[in-house]
Amino acid sequence: MVIQPKIRGFVCTTAHPKGCFRAVQEQVDYVKARGAFSGPKIVLVIGASAGYGLAGRIEAAFGGKAVTVGVSFERPADVGANRTASAGWYNTAAFEQLAGQAGLVAKSINGDAFSHAIKQQTIDLLKSIGPVDLVIYSLAAPRRINPDTGEVYNSVLKPIGKRFQSKTVDPLTGIIKEIEIEPATPAEVAATQKVMGGEDWALWIDQLQAAGLLAPKAVTVAFSYLGPKLTHSIYKDGTIGAAKQHLHQTARELDRRLSAAIGGRALISVNKALVTQASSAIPVVPLYISLLYKVMKEQGTHEGCIEQMVRLSQRLYGQGAPILDSEGFIRLDDWEMDPKTQAAVMKLWGEVTPENLSQLADLKGYQTDFYHLFGFSFPGIDYSADCDPEIMIPSIGDLILR
Repeated sequence: MVIQPKIRGFVCTTAHPKGCFRAVQEQVDYVKARGAFSGPKIVLVIGASAGYGLAGRIEAAFGGKAVTVGVSFERPADVGANRTASAGWYNTAAFEQLAGQAGLVAKSINGDAFSHAIKQQTIDLLKSIGPVDLVIYSLAAPRRINPDTGEVYNSVLKPIGKRFQSKTVDPLTGIIKEIEIEPATPAEVAATQKVMGGEDWALWIDQLQAAGLLAPKAVTVAFSYLGPKLTHSIYKDGTIGAAKQHLHQTARELDRRLSAAIGGRALISVNKALVTQASSAIPVVPLYISLLYKVMKEQGTHEGCIEQMVRLSQRLYGQGAPILDSEGFIRLDDWEMDPKTQAAVMKLWGEVTPENLSQLADLKGYQTDFYHLFGFSFPGIDYSADCDPEIMIPSIGDLILR
């Protein structure tokens, strides 16, 4: 099969196995070049197939030599339907192959992490491995099925309380346009909280603890984002922000319980804005990220997921206690939110027009990162050549990436 990118809205419906392998290999090489660190020995990553979750798994395995268990919900290829696997499927296969070559233990579970069945399957697997020292919670799903009632919750990207108006850019075409979004209903706010809040994170930790699978002083980390005032109406003060507030409250509750029970911690890592499938769909954010990339690359402070996760391990497992802000958050967005950086971005925001977009924003960098999510636009890969899309994850199937 000749695999080319097929874009539908803000999602690429195809993925290239060789490109996904390259993306994982580059992150592995970065971690290995940084040298080993002394950290957790058994790590569970919930949402392990892309973005921060995948990068966190790579850092734990290749930086800390940890045994890793990754949970994700990805799609294998279907040649009969002329369909590639999802990028996350190829990423996981690549990770496992590289981990095996390095003599590292890596096991993966594919299924709905919100379900009781996948939680139990993970617990059964960990009983044969040992209690975990670190649990990374990095789910980014658009919907959740209540495991008890079967009710379906769908998340929405909407403001709360008032209509939202601003400008945004289609990152793939470079077209700047004005947008207007009606406020969310109370039901939509509640549903988004059910999907993206802390309820499922707490269920995971409760069940792991009940099974005796949290090691003494175990740490669990979930990811969040705050962002500048520019994005607050649609993000921090919108439906996503309401869900993140629930996540933050969950962290405080879990932190108290784990501290008392096992001397453990539950923490929130506030990360940098990056190109992801989710961020591409959020109005305003693609234009903001394009301008942010321009500024941070010029400053020499730009980071991707893997650089952020290396800094996270330094914050968690460096000398002394984790470095937290006044609200108890780990702030990996510190370079993004530096006043000089934000002032430069806001200046560009006020100046950017369709005519000068390519000069003021790093739209090319945004587009490259977007295509890299799906294994495309890597130099040296012949995307016109025939490619076998049927790649199996070693711990799930019997074929390896080739």
